[in-house]
Amino acid sequence: MKLAILSHHANVYSTRRFVAAGRQHGHEVRVLDPVRCCLGVSEAGFEIRYKGKRVPRFDAVIPRIGGPSSRQAHAVLRQLQHMGCHTPNASAAIAAARDKWHCHQLLAAHGVATPASVSADHPLDTPHLLAMLGPPPHVIKLSEGTQGNGVMLAPQQEASQAAIDALHALHAGFLVQECIAEACGTDLRCLVIGDAVVAAIRRKASPGEFRSNLHLGGTAESVQLDEREAALAVRAAQVLGLGIAGVDLVQAGRGPLVLEVNASPGLEGIEQATGLDLAGRIVEWVVATRGTR
Repeated sequence: MKLAILSHHANVYSTRRFVAAGRQHGHEVRVLDPVRCCLGVSEAGFEIRYKGKRVPRFDAVIPRIGGPSSRQAHAVLRQLQHMGCHTPNASAAIAAARDKWHCHQLLAAHGVATPASVSADHPLDTPHLLAMLGPPPHVIKLSEGTQGNGVMLAPQQEASQAAIDALHALHAGFLVQECIAEACGTDLRCLVIGDAVVAAIRRKASPGEFRSNLHLGGTAESVQLDEREAALAVRAAQVLGLGIAGVDLVQAGRGPLVLEVNASPGLEGIEQATGLDLAGRIVEWVVATRGTR
């Protein structure tokens, strides 16, 4: 099978693991940097040229879309989809997951439990926005931040007001959420493939930090989810239309809540913590489901 990995960086851990896993399973694998793709449409159909050379049709693509140049990456993924290329995560599903507010709207519409969240667009409405949410502490997030970047903890109302004012001045999209204090800087990262959680880790923030992201110094250990947590993670991925997803849960006093859904979850931390070949599991699933999604 001809398998493409759509990624801006061929040398990052997750991309390298997908290439190695695909080749180990006997597939022809190629990494495509979307910014080097030229796209064409005509009466004859669709065409992609990579670094000037015509790209053959791929059977499947694993998209690793995020960060800069995401508009071009989505254009390339849509082009591959129009050319009949199977993907576990379509462009529309990835875009919905990346926009945190849109993601929470979809989850709420389908009855998936999340922290209370609010959003507004005018500085004069900040007092009303915070009144809807309740007393601090508040967690303020950029709408499209990743790896914990753009996430702030505001312990007092004045801090929330100041942070929101600054984001308005920068014309940045954001949302504000209740802080789940009882979680104590820990969350669960669940890797969902299809209709199952295949691996999960508990991430704990480093001392003095409230964000549990491993890129920010957090630690991770392998965990076994209970049935309620696993079902919630799978449901969140399905609501977004994602075949592969990293779903972050937080354990609140009222039960597990979905913090975020990541359409391009990193593999390094979870593979190292669990000792599992998750890249191989994903490649096998993508091959097995080709023609069924």
